[in-house]
Amino acid sequence: MAGIETHIPTNRRRFLLSSGAAVAGASAAWALPSQRSSSAAPSAPPLPRTSPAGPAGRRAAPYGVTTLDTAAHLTGSGSYRRLGSGPGWPLVVRGDLASAGTGRQDRRTALACFVQFTDLHVADVQSPLRTEYLRAGSPGSWRAQEALSVAGAVSLVEQANALRGGPHTGRRPAFVMSTGDNIDNHSMIELEWFLTLMSGGRITPNTGDPAAYEGVQNCGLPLYWHPADGLRDQDKKRGLPSIPGYLDAAIRPVTSPGLRIPWYSTPGNHDDLPGGCLAPQDPELTEYITGARKLFSVPDSDVAAFAKVLDSGDDPKSTVLKEILGRNAARARTVTADERRRMFTPHEYLRAHLNPAFAGAGPVGHGYTDDHLNDDQTYYSFTVADGVLGISIDTTYRSGHYEGSLGTAQLQWLERTLAAHSSRHYDADGRLVRNAGADDAHILVFSHHHSPSMTQRPDAARAEEKRHDGAELIAVLSRFPNVVAWINGHSHVNRITPHAHPTAARSFWEVNTASHVDYPQHARILELVDNHDGTLSLFTTLIESAAPHRTDFDDLSAVGLASLYRELSYNAPGLAAGMSGGVHEMAGRPADRNTELLVHRA
Repeated sequence: MAGIETHIPTNRRRFLLSSGAAVAGASAAWALPSQRSSSAAPSAPPLPRTSPAGPAGRRAAPYGVTTLDTAAHLTGSGSYRRLGSGPGWPLVVRGDLASAGTGRQDRRTALACFVQFTDLHVADVQSPLRTEYLRAGSPGSWRAQEALSVAGAVSLVEQANALRGGPHTGRRPAFVMSTGDNIDNHSMIELEWFLTLMSGGRITPNTGDPAAYEGVQNCGLPLYWHPADGLRDQDKKRGLPSIPGYLDAAIRPVTSPGLRIPWYSTPGNHDDLPGGCLAPQDPELTEYITGARKLFSVPDSDVAAFAKVLDSGDDPKSTVLKEILGRNAARARTVTADERRRMFTPHEYLRAHLNPAFAGAGPVGHGYTDDHLNDDQTYYSFTVADGVLGISIDTTYRSGHYEGSLGTAQLQWLERTLAAHSSRHYDADGRLVRNAGADDAHILVFSHHHSPSMTQRPDAARAEEKRHDGAELIAVLSRFPNVVAWINGHSHVNRITPHAHPTAARSFWEVNTASHVDYPQHARILELVDNHDGTLSLFTTLIESAAPHRTDFDDLSAVGLASLYRELSYNAPGLAAGMSGGVHEMAGRPADRNTELLVHRA
């Protein structure tokens, strides 16, 4: 498999420790005829992005703006870069796993259309358990934009609601799948915000003092951006603006319209674990997160010690952090205690999803049912469309680690589920197995972690069970010819990888999508079609939020904050080092963005 590796700058990697590493991708195939091709072979033109039902020769209304139409681009120069609307990105046809047949546009039939959200990281930025002080060791360890996560996510919901159809099929998206790290700190208030965001309602992104912000952005330490006062902090020195009223606006209520289509939920490490990597339900951390003391800075030696164990992930009981909290108790400042910040158990996570108050457009439970409560099971299958099956798996470590894995019981469940929907597959020894009673669906697998971030590390919460890594999961999925794609997040990078197999029909795609909290703040529309030539095509079109690309610092409305959320993410420390032509490596190469992925039809 041809490929290149994406390298996140060192200070960004500290920032993304609990989100995993970048992933190797594969080479592109062809671009649109109107673009310079990355291969000598020509591609057939895509389906017109008009209504299939429209009269011949008459262009119907557009289906909604995507990055095929326009994308945020950097403008001007200087230490703080502004954003504006720029040209869209081309469709890249990838024939890594199956050849692109001519005339397929005239034959193809739409099978499914849906939207993927991932890594929203809806955050209570005033939580005492947050570790912003790691920024003293690496500037990228804290997000200047994170206080606006709710406004930014509401704007993404608005964009999903504005999509009237997929750009290549015209089919209206049937649902949204959120592939984990829906929240940031594993707290009940964040979970309520996420569920309200997706299902509709009023969110007040503030905890502690109901009338004031009590986080790092007005603490007087130049380590953090102070947008609303005159402190000459390290971020203003590198160009971030002064915005009077910013913190008051950031904690104002925001109303989400809720998704107008059903949505499903897959857990990520930040959903299951405080900080995405700390020990859940630890008595000391449980008390601290709801308490009235918060650390804003610690000695450099403590920053280094904590960063070291985060790098290794070898502190499942969060011993080093608890020692730091104890050693620096006298440094902690008084904040307003808030019981709503409490951590939740897997059972409470499921209960919250099943709460009818958060049903929204459905389904009740968003993939989970009352049966899942019996053993706190957080994986399931569901119908994507007629003849298309979705499988959502839980790749998190419940004992405390940012990496992922699958336990043996879940892996066996996955194999049984795949077999029940496959008329033929191969056993672990490569022997053909036939199942005449199966419905032989096209299968899409969803998870939070991507394959490079899954390990065989034991899970202390389930010590008796062997864990399985990404390579083992790829091997299992490759045994089933009707697996089309594995769709995930975690890396905060757009990357699409072909998993080729000597038996071509057993090959499939891994679609890894960037986050909505960090640059480039993307989600995807995915459209599956049958080309009626022995191949399927999976179209992957990136979308941004509905907020304007251009930011007005005087506009502190919810829309204005969502625009600012995007622009601040483009100005994260060290991000400019990876820029090329106004696009950063975290956005992926053209072959990782808007694509047509061909695969043999089982």
